[in-house]
Amino acid sequence: MFSRLLGNYSVKEFLRRLMANGRVPNALLFAGIDGVGKKQFALELAKSFLCKAPKNMEACGECAQCLRAERFVLPKSDDKDAHKKIVFSEHADVGMVVPYNRNILVGAIRELEKEAYFQPYEAAARFFIIDDADKMNDAASNALLKTLEEPAITSHIILISSRPDSLLQTIRSRCQTILFAPVETEQIRGFLRNDKGFSDEDADLAAKLSAGSIGRALDTDVEKFRNQRDSMLRVLQNLLAKSDRAALLQSAEEMTDAKNKDSYETSLEILLTLIRDVWTLRLSGGEEKVINSDIAPQLKQLAEKAETQNLSAWIDEIEILHESFAVNINRKIATDALFMQMAAN
Repeated sequence: MFSRLLGNYSVKEFLRRLMANGRVPNALLFAGIDGVGKKQFALELAKSFLCKAPKNMEACGECAQCLRAERFVLPKSDDKDAHKKIVFSEHADVGMVVPYNRNILVGAIRELEKEAYFQPYEAAARFFIIDDADKMNDAASNALLKTLEEPAITSHIILISSRPDSLLQTIRSRCQTILFAPVETEQIRGFLRNDKGFSDEDADLAAKLSAGSIGRALDTDVEKFRNQRDSMLRVLQNLLAKSDRAALLQSAEEMTDAKNKDSYETSLEILLTLIRDVWTLRLSGGEEKVINSDIAPQLKQLAEKAETQNLSAWIDEIEILHESFAVNINRKIATDALFMQMAAN
């Protein structure tokens, strides 16, 4: 049932109207940031066509058909051949295409092209979800386009994307686009606290860090985040309070150490968040929009020593470094240079 999904009330009402009027399009594009529940909405819509005990036209979520529809065994990440096929749930009328590394393989789309013209096995219609649809290459996109140009009456294709502009315009034009908004922080906070057993402090921090993404909030290791944040807070303290360049170079070495390879970009993102919080406190003095409100006293002390033009320049320099990750750069040299440039401002 849509009611059990967080946020996006306007999307829920729109989908309900489509179902009530029997006008669910054969091609839909669910667009919005990662982790807001687009795939879950797609599954709920699919289940409404196969549920044996619907309530107000929505899936009950309890019958055998509903339960089977949401059970998928996804292929292993290194199994390329498995990614050339549609991954069906335990219900034969609900399938999903998932990317292999950073690409959706054309083989999976060609199989979808064939399967979309089969009559439903048990349900009133068949549903095919293409996850991360923006990862289709030209061959896969063109194969899908053939299916969208002559859609089967009894099949519905739902594209899921956080980057809809990356899709071919000819594909977008053949889909009914539904935009998903970020979920309100308070809703995510309550969900983490009441449904997932987070403590009040952890739920508050994870919700603020989520930027409206339920998936991101659930993936947040709050304890690990706090440890990384302590390291990045020391960087800011060395920039604003101590002017200790030797300590900055030590922090750069720790960040780029081989054992911290997987957390390097996250550390930079945390540093960026801290700088923005200090900037917010510098401008307004209020904590309402501060993400790291649990360390507001330390951030306020730093805000008193900061110059807004320096904070703005630091944000620009970190974002430039982020963009350079597209090429193979020496992170140690780049991070040393970043911190020394920040210290010079």
